[in-house]
Amino acid sequence: MRTLKNFPYKHALVLGLAKSGTAAATILLNNNVHVRINDYNTKPDADIVTEFGRLGAEVVVGSHPLSILEGIDIIVKNPGIPYSNVILKEAEERNIPIITEIELAASLAGDNKLIGITGSNGKTTTTSLVYQMLEASERQTKLAGNIGVVASEVAETLEEDDLLLLELSSFQLMGVHKFKPHVVALLNLFDAHLDYHGSVDAYIAAKKNIIINQTEDDYIVYNSDDTRVVTAIENAKAIRIPFSTVKQHTEGAWLDDYYMYFKDEKIIELQDIVLVGDHNKENILAAIAVSLTMGATKAGIHHVLTTFTGVEHRLQYVANIKDRLFYNDSKATNMLATEKALQSFQQPTILLAGGLDRGDDYEQLIPYLQNVREMVVFGETADQLSDLAIKQQIKVNKVENVKEAAQVAYAHSEPGDVILLSPACASWDQYKTFEERGNMFIQAVHTLA
Repeated sequence: MRTLKNFPYKHALVLGLAKSGTAAATILLNNNVHVRINDYNTKPDADIVTEFGRLGAEVVVGSHPLSILEGIDIIVKNPGIPYSNVILKEAEERNIPIITEIELAASLAGDNKLIGITGSNGKTTTTSLVYQMLEASERQTKLAGNIGVVASEVAETLEEDDLLLLELSSFQLMGVHKFKPHVVALLNLFDAHLDYHGSVDAYIAAKKNIIINQTEDDYIVYNSDDTRVVTAIENAKAIRIPFSTVKQHTEGAWLDDYYMYFKDEKIIELQDIVLVGDHNKENILAAIAVSLTMGATKAGIHHVLTTFTGVEHRLQYVANIKDRLFYNDSKATNMLATEKALQSFQQPTILLAGGLDRGDDYEQLIPYLQNVREMVVFGETADQLSDLAIKQQIKVNKVENVKEAAQVAYAHSEPGDVILLSPACASWDQYKTFEERGNMFIQAVHTLA
């Protein structure tokens, strides 16, 4: 079991008892740090309160009294808790450092073991590709972070030769101080999570925290086609490795009409790659650059790219039913992701879309609807999307949920059609998560089959 390195704090407040908070509190206790836990929603008689009390933590639930800051010299907060929280605002006034648990993961793992991947879109696909490429090359790697596994919990169990590969969100990266991955990938930067960050500049500043502590001995893999990314890394100290789908980069990853390359070496023929979507070419190039930098083999990369069909809920191939191809892209919670999904197919497409109404203007989708011959819409945005379809002279049906959407789409489909769930909206109006929404779609498709 690894221990925290260069962690000078003795009295920590863990704010939020979700997965990351529970892991952080446990690790801190294991490292002889005095731990106080605060969670607004947990009940005083909950088992977790009793258990942490037994382990020696002080637990305060049901409120956020400012008195919990007394004697505290570090706060480890749940990434989802906004900095407008009364405790965090007061902590900033008192100059108490605020971190997320990935800072603990870095302290446990050590700098040279860390790979960090971030961006507005494509993080999970790229991270999954890198993981499989390293594993296929017999480079022992553990996967954690925003992909659904608590980073510090995994870091605590690393063996001597293990790498720690992290998918990182802007929420996590806001709370770092010394965090320094040896290899970073910055995929793209679009307007995202502005309700949390307040502005595009604040969002980009959070993303830039992934490179802020890197040195000349580290590496930054970056999208040279994205002007925001290029600007963001202007002052980066790390060795730069660009990737591009439009420019030849003899110092990075690139492609032509037939092959993908790393520097001047052919890596794979494009026709051998099974993962669909032009946007995934960027993800693949980034993954090639990261994995080769961290010791992957060309054979391992080739094996992954000829077998990897996608991450669950991210343009995931589901089934072929009577020559209708079903794809689950429930993770498309914004228009940009849906635009990229629509660009992935040349076939006639039935688009299933809708969800939480954030006041977006869906006319942004118009240039990407050329192959859409019908739309099936649902959720709070059903009327807006229906109006868009009518304006574009696309046949449209309004339904109650994604299960009904799959059924209606299949009933109206023809051989050769793509039936694509790519909602362009968050799921929270009807579903707890985009995963729940995607799973309902998958189950409905399998029922049709």
